[in-house]
Amino acid sequence: MILVTGATGNVGREVVRALTEAGAPVRALVREPGDLPVEQAVGDLNEPASLDAALEGVRAVFLLPGYRDMAGLVDRIDRAGADRVVLLSSQAAVATDTDNVVSGYMIASETALRESTLDWTFLRPAAFMSNTFRWLPQLRAGDVVSDAFGDVPVASIDPADIAAVAVKALLEDGHEGKAYSLTGPEALLPEDRLHILGRVLGRDLRFEALDDDRAREQMSATTPPEYVKAFFSFYRDKTIDETTVHPTVEQVTSRPPRTFEEWATAHSAAFR
Repeated sequence: MILVTGATGNVGREVVRALTEAGAPVRALVREPGDLPVEQAVGDLNEPASLDAALEGVRAVFLLPGYRDMAGLVDRIDRAGADRVVLLSSQAAVATDTDNVVSGYMIASETALRESTLDWTFLRPAAFMSNTFRWLPQLRAGDVVSDAFGDVPVASIDPADIAAVAVKALLEDGHEGKAYSLTGPEALLPEDRLHILGRVLGRDLRFEALDDDRAREQMSATTPPEYVKAFFSFYRDKTIDETTVHPTVEQVTSRPPRTFEEWATAHSAAFR
């Protein structure tokens, strides 16, 4: 049995789908039962003691980072009898600014596994292509999208490709002790991604880059200040590298990662 945490999220849902297609037994950890087509168990990753039923008979776990007691959570997984964990980490785990709040919890999550007796694999993806969904309100209102960091190219990745690597690491030997940097096939500016999306949708879309002051103001309206600071550290101070394209997806899965155009085409209905 494989336990998938974050099973309703962008990556976790894809992991569930890919494991199911591979014929693997899957159990989804959820806070409330939902519409997932697999066995579900209710639990809270912030409360490791709530996971006993979810972990029964589990040999491998797809794990999200950043919970309150990662060491206790990893210990619970270990004592339940699992032997393998694939952690969804990020490039923030190797950022040069380790005081960054996101880097802090990514590093703590990886450290908890490094210090355990479990076999682990770390996935360190660049930004998700599915982050494009945050443009939906603007696209419903018109043909202009405004966003921050318009001059920063990112080799964003389809969550389905992250899941494909995760499934290999969950089901096959040989990935233990590896930290995989995962990207899409090309680094694109936000304007490039918007033009591709417009072509897929048959719309003439226009991008407006927010200056840093406006970007900080807009982000601060919905995002805690320590996370606004983290994003500016990543993309303005360049403390992470999400521009370099890595060949890891193809090396692990034997197929190239999907392009942004392929992602946009597959999800076009959500934007229409």
